[in-house]
Amino acid sequence: MSDFTGKIALVTGGSSGIGATIAEALGARGATVAVVASSNPAKAATVVDAITKAGGTARAYAVDVRDDVAVAKLFETVTADFGGLDILVNAAGVFLPSPIGETARDSLDKMIDINIKGTWNCLQAATPILKARGGGKVLNFASVAGTIGVKGFALYSASKAAIVMLTRTAGADLAPFGINVNAVAPGNTETPMNEAMRNAPEMADMLDGMKRMTPSGVTFSKPQEIAAAALYLLSDAARPVFGSTLVIDEGISAAIG
Repeated sequence: MSDFTGKIALVTGGSSGIGATIAEALGARGATVAVVASSNPAKAATVVDAITKAGGTARAYAVDVRDDVAVAKLFETVTADFGGLDILVNAAGVFLPSPIGETARDSLDKMIDINIKGTWNCLQAATPILKARGGGKVLNFASVAGTIGVKGFALYSASKAAIVMLTRTAGADLAPFGINVNAVAPGNTETPMNEAMRNAPEMADMLDGMKRMTPSGVTFSKPQEIAAAALYLLSDAARPVFGSTLVIDEGISAAIG
């Protein structure tokens, strides 16, 4: 398993879900972790506590990733607090339905501003720091929905497809500086966001349908499985990997039928 001792990592969306799992996994393997929530550092306290109780080092922060000025300030603060930055995980994002002809402007703005602009703002802020550091790792969050369309979620699918292309291009742009920019594209994953759906009796028929269309027969991957793939892309073992998106979707996007 990869050793991140001495590395400094910043994880947006780190207060819950897959982001929290990645933050804890980095902390368990020696990284110093800035766990970033969306609105209040207190939201990240549980993750920070888990890291510190396991013997790691972490601190809670908060930023609205849509605000480029606030994002730049966050990166300055984290760099000053910990003495540098080696790893950026862009896990902040929103998942909202967007039926065509029925979607409010607010849903459009949230998904474009958080999923795309938020990722861009953090990449912009991190790049000069990583260049000065002599290299580093950036992990973006795409989605299987960025590789195949998901009916009723056109805007989400489009926003995650944008992350795939942003990752590919940034990977090439920053490769000469020793900065690996890559992405993971999870499929259905067992997180608090979908816990109610997974356990609601009225959702049984839909869940059965999801299972039938999942080649592996495992409808929801574990967050730890996504984190394991993330740790590879953030490790020294992934030195030659630039601009790639690793799809982790139980085979859903592999074939029809």
